[in-house]
Amino acid sequence: MTGIYSHRNFYSRFVSPRTVDVWTPPDYDLPKGRRFPVMYVHDGQNLFDPDLSSSGDAWELDKAMRLLISENRVRPAIVVGIWNTEERMREYLPNKPFYPPHAAEISRDIEHYYGGPPLADSYLRFLTEELKPFIDTHYPTESGRDDTFIMGSSMGALVSLYAFCEYSDTFSGAACMSTHWPAVHAVFRDYLTASLPLPERRRIYFDYGTETLDREYEPFQRQVDEIVAQAGYEHEKNWITRRFEGADHSEFSWRFRAHVPLTFLLGTK
Repeated sequence: MTGIYSHRNFYSRFVSPRTVDVWTPPDYDLPKGRRFPVMYVHDGQNLFDPDLSSSGDAWELDKAMRLLISENRVRPAIVVGIWNTEERMREYLPNKPFYPPHAAEISRDIEHYYGGPPLADSYLRFLTEELKPFIDTHYPTESGRDDTFIMGSSMGALVSLYAFCEYSDTFSGAACMSTHWPAVHAVFRDYLTASLPLPERRRIYFDYGTETLDREYEPFQRQVDEIVAQAGYEHEKNWITRRFEGADHSEFSWRFRAHVPLTFLLGTK
């Protein structure tokens, strides 16, 4: 039976403990032996239940997945919602773009603004070395790269792209919704040019709206699109960038369009 299973105070050697919610698709235990792809999604408290969401609204990914599965538009999949903590901004902020010597001044500004250095390297070690092995052990997953995906919005989109680059042997696809490019705009272009994995058997999705915070993103996204194209990704084949007119920076907007990246990454074969 479908359901949401909560693992509270999930311990990590790398980051603070947090809740991890696991949504399982309808009849995932029937027939026995069946295994499922997995979508890892950041900001887990905002994904399913509005009463738990930091904004009072939710993506309602469980409803989206049930509908898409019933229409045979996506493969039944397990969704892992990783709750954020008070260190959210730092955990979702990539480390390596700030490493080059020319980025030292920017790095100092970032540390001052966020209250410390980026923690995404530690966060992704938690995800890949601790959480993923736990999920693969306790749930009927297809654990290989081709069936493992990552997804997020805003800063969660940024760390999803970082994971796609740094752990290209773990994740075959990433969905980056309303990516908060201003956090890294001065340093991310060089990093992405050097680190974006080859496009074979990989997929990447970007989108942005035109209202509130999202209205800042289009110029940055256009630069990123150039890098993605130069790396050999083909638009509408293994890469999509979508502009949503009138959409703002909110769970409501991401709920409204979540079916687009879900279908792109989990679409039936």
